Amino acid sequence: MSNPQSSIFSERDTLFIDVVLPLALARTYTYRIPVDWNDRIQVGVRVIVQFGRNKIYSAVVKSISKEAPLQYEAKYILDIIDDRPIVNLAQFKLWDWLADYYMCSLGEVMQAALPAALKLASETKVVSSMTTEFDRSTLSDKEFMIIEALEVAGELKVNDIVKLLGQKTVFPILKQLFDKGIVLISEEITERYKPKTKAFLRFAPDFKHEDAKRELLDSLNRAPKQQDAVLAFMQLVKKTEEITRAMLAEASGCGNGAITALIDKGVFEIKEKVVSRFQGEDVELDANFQFNENQQRVFDEINASFEEKEVTLLHGVTASGKTQIYIRLIEQAIAEGKSALYLLPEIALTAQITARLKLHFGDKLGVYHSKFNDNERAEVWHKVMKNEFHVVIGARSSVFLPFQDLGIIIVDEEHESSYKQFDPAPRYHARDTAIYLGFLHQTKVLLGSATPSLESYYNAKAKKYGFVQLLERYGNAQLPSVELVNIPEEGRKENMFSYFSGTLLKAIEEAVKNKEQVILFQNRRGHTTMIQCNTCGFVAKCVNCDVSLTYHKSSNMMHCHYCGHVEPPIRVCPACGMPHIESKGFGTERVEEELELLMPAIRIGRLDLDSTKGKYGFDKIITAFDEHEFDVLIGTQMVAKGLDFGRVSLIGVVNADTIINFPDFRAYERSFSLFSQVAGRAGRREAGGRVIIQSYTTKHRVLEQVVNNDYEGMFMTEITERKNYLYPPFYRLIRIDIKHTDFQKCHDSANRFASALRQQLGARVLGPEPPLVSRVRNNFIQTITLKIERTNISIAKVKELIRSVLLDFELDKTNSGVRVQVDVDPY
Repeated sequence: MSNPQSSIFSERDTLFIDVVLPLALARTYTYRIPVDWNDRIQVGVRVIVQFGRNKIYSAVVKSISKEAPLQYEAKYILDIIDDRPIVNLAQFKLWDWLADYYMCSLGEVMQAALPAALKLASETKVVSSMTTEFDRSTLSDKEFMIIEALEVAGELKVNDIVKLLGQKTVFPILKQLFDKGIVLISEEITERYKPKTKAFLRFAPDFKHEDAKRELLDSLNRAPKQQDAVLAFMQLVKKTEEITRAMLAEASGCGNGAITALIDKGVFEIKEKVVSRFQGEDVELDANFQFNENQQRVFDEINASFEEKEVTLLHGVTASGKTQIYIRLIEQAIAEGKSALYLLPEIALTAQITARLKLHFGDKLGVYHSKFNDNERAEVWHKVMKNEFHVVIGARSSVFLPFQDLGIIIVDEEHESSYKQFDPAPRYHARDTAIYLGFLHQTKVLLGSATPSLESYYNAKAKKYGFVQLLERYGNAQLPSVELVNIPEEGRKENMFSYFSGTLLKAIEEAVKNKEQVILFQNRRGHTTMIQCNTCGFVAKCVNCDVSLTYHKSSNMMHCHYCGHVEPPIRVCPACGMPHIESKGFGTERVEEELELLMPAIRIGRLDLDSTKGKYGFDKIITAFDEHEFDVLIGTQMVAKGLDFGRVSLIGVVNADTIINFPDFRAYERSFSLFSQVAGRAGRREAGGRVIIQSYTTKHRVLEQVVNNDYEGMFMTEITERKNYLYPPFYRLIRIDIKHTDFQKCHDSANRFASALRQQLGARVLGPEPPLVSRVRNNFIQTITLKIERTNISIAKVKELIRSVLLDFELDKTNSGVRVQVDVDPY
């Protein structure tokens, strides 16, 4: 990127730069440039600066001028890190918009936007890569000193390296070591994205001819199980080329030992292949696929919509072939010499989309996600900056990449709450940020979902967005049948066994008998959600948070899911001393335990945050289930995230009420979306599966809408309630949390803040009041909610008022130590 300001300054001018520091500062900070560096300084490069007494940071240059600051004397920068900008002008505009819209600082946006390697500070920790081979003779003396020190200490702070080398300008040296892959940033997660693969068996080349097969069978007369395996394989290969060990073991009845022996003898070879994890993805990984009639119609309608609208919503049911439409739209953008951004809510669950895009775009495809280590993220950043990637696929942080010329932005599963960042600031929504990014690049944005968010669907209905529907499934795929089971009614009939109705247990038994698989959904992890004394009513709570502790059988400890506090389970009530301790509520561990007691012969797996903590933990469980090592998979909402298993014929929702009755204005919308996603996991491609939802309120309208697959009905009832009770999309929400370790101080400060807002905004200010969990990590919380209508009032003026009140609040010493957290669109 060329420097737009370099030509207007002479080489001898005294220049000043405004920089963005990775700190929550109210504004940019000004530094002075040594005259000898005038020709090197550019907007968007990183410079090394001292801020405060001893802290050193890499800051990004936002502007260059000849005007010195009036209120303070500008310090000189210590060094310039980059030869060319790493942040472009469009990114700065995006940062400004994020800081303004979500009411945070530019420094907080910078922290979220840049990979760790690009925002080094004096407290940053550096570790040796350990995996990269390098020639030590090529290192400079100072680089060698750093590597030697790392080998002894394990990790070093940048401050330690400053002391070691006796100089403040260590960042260029660290940059060189980082670019060579010799050092890493220790805070980064090192778990890598791993595509889902599956192992298939095939005959080795020596045994492909009929004569060789006959000789092989004769030679196995003394190994009858191996002979049975070969015969079974010869029968299976007539039906399919993709034969797994599990399929062969099942067809031959010979067991894994015989198959392993044949592999060791060189009879069978193993071939790894990337496979789908997507519901209904019955389309081959074919680079030359052809649209069916419905896909072609929708593709044409999207392009026609883009002629008039900047944003278009694609409402397409699962398994309708949306991914193929996305690929053709991306190809279209590339043919015009532009690039594409493909956003997904969770990259770890989308291996096949990555594989399909790789098939089409090869090395021109970049993947960007927080589970990549910092070397990989920085590499993607630089390749996007140099326009070496034509397509980027990634999670919400991908919107921050330095795109040059975007041709299309696709936001898949746009309804997902994973697109919203709740902590830390900026508390942005990636879908809305992507729409603004599209505006900056003058490009089109496509939002896709089977269950669109009410806001997007309303915007489409109101003609603000273009609107296209694809409601026919690809091929012969059918929707599953959904049944509701009334828990109280089953109890009266003595047909409830622990948490399972007789209907559900019978369906599980039939599925397992038919060698099919089952997924059970319970949206709470752990064993027991509450431990209570039956005598005095005492409930075991976290010492740091106002929330009950959840007992986890796997660790035999009580856990707080908010702060991570752990303590042993209680046997005797600490309040009354009685031993009458009861377990109430249940999570995935308890469901697993009870099902094992009721059906000891079946094989059960569990998929939740606890069971997937290890490296590739999620992948291992999913692969095991896909290989039919489990008959039943019990999980939280993780099981609803786009998974596809050919053998799953039954889905059971153990208790739907905890989700429907959650105290949030989006509870019904999210319940419909979640149950629809869960239901989508059932059924093979040729025939629809079966879904059984257990509930205390089977007449609830959301459940009836799920049964009838009635998205339009859900939308109409919900949008009417939103209008009546002043919620989005008709009103804007701003949530302000006031936090302090002292309850009274928190309460008083929150009342003062609310009163100051109420003077101007009146009844639009609700609260303060304690949220659902009113104390987290020893901080009491009071919440103020603003409901601002979208007409007749300026949201910019409202935000300006909040900033003014916040400034007065912080200047008032009675509020010392009180933290204020603002969340715009907190949903």
